[in-house]
Amino acid sequence: MARKDRMPKREKRGKRGALKKSEMKYYLIVTDTEATERHYFEGLRRNLPLDAQEKLCIKVYNVKTDKMLEKCRELAAYEAQHRMLWIVFDRDQVPRFDEIITEAERSDINVAWSNPCFEIWLFAYFGNMPTLLESQKCCSEFGHIYERETGQKYKKADENLYEKVYGNGDEEGALRLAKQRLEQHAREGKEKPSEMCPATAVHQLVGEIRGTGRDATDLSPDME
Repeated sequence: MARKDRMPKREKRGKRGALKKSEMKYYLIVTDTEATERHYFEGLRRNLPLDAQEKLCIKVYNVKTDKMLEKCRELAAYEAQHRMLWIVFDRDQVPRFDEIITEAERSDINVAWSNPCFEIWLFAYFGNMPTLLESQKCCSEFGHIYERETGQKYKKADENLYEKVYGNGDEEGALRLAKQRLEQHAREGKEKPSEMCPATAVHQLVGEIRGTGRDATDLSPDME
């Protein structure tokens, strides 16, 4: 009799488990780079708790900047349910930077942009986002900081990039700093991402994946 009483409970647990699986968020990240961003986000996933790794699937595709939205829509069409769409790219020499971001937002695609380059986000791990308007200068200056903090030369194609900035820097501090910098630009009346330098929205994606906010808007600046 006792065994009979226990059976419905096991069935209910199975149903709850199936529900959680169906609600799992699936992240599709499309980037136009071949190394830095890809290695960073792959490292981020590797370093999530095991249960979170099982709930998140992050795929990174390397396509040209002006083709990212098209690629994102194409990939999303195969598995549209429960998918969080993101594109990741830099301001560096992208003539339609603002237009791509606006078009993405109209298509319900999130954008983790950086101005002037992705390294400005990596800078934030070490407590600073200096005013560097050119990506080449930004990368060079970050290389000096990176070597000072890690004892190693900076390599954009380093497969362990995330582990090194996370282990030697402050990710929570980076999330706060990036958010504060966007808020500062907003207070100064800057509306276009191309006008906001240095700045990045990568923290919104990282914060969402890490679970620091319920959704991306929690880490967005108040534009009102």
